[in-house]
Amino acid sequence: MTDKPIKQPGPDHPITIEANPARVMVMVAGRVVADTRHALTLREAGYPPVQYIPLSDVDMSLLEPTDHATYCPYKGDCSYYSIPTGGEKSVNAVWTYKAPFAAVSEIKDRVAFYPDRVDAIVEQKAPAPERAGGTSGSNALA
Repeated sequence: MTDKPIKQPGPDHPITIEANPARVMVMVAGRVVADTRHALTLREAGYPPVQYIPLSDVDMSLLEPTDHATYCPYKGDCSYYSIPTGGEKSVNAVWTYKAPFAAVSEIKDRVAFYPDRVDAIVEQKAPAPERAGGTSGSNALA
């Protein structure tokens, strides 16, 4: 068995994970595949941010596991799902780290979607909280 390298995030390859306060929805072929207010945004080195969505907020009946697998030295072994309703475009569109390394353990039991393999990943920002007196803009004087 070949030993796979394990690397720690650091200044040369930073990885941050933070809660996303927005509602995140993923759509394929007119179907809502995922809808959550509990996404985590993972930012890794120079890559675009990725939304990791809890499995409990994904319609798993629309996903089909595949034999495709990859390895990331920072996150671990990765497995994939296709979304059959999306056709050929949505093959291996979803990935997950079932046993992520400790540095990124928050992404366990979550999935992420390739933006070019689904129809849309939508983030609906939460509205700005209203200030006392019902105003949400500048200081209103009566």
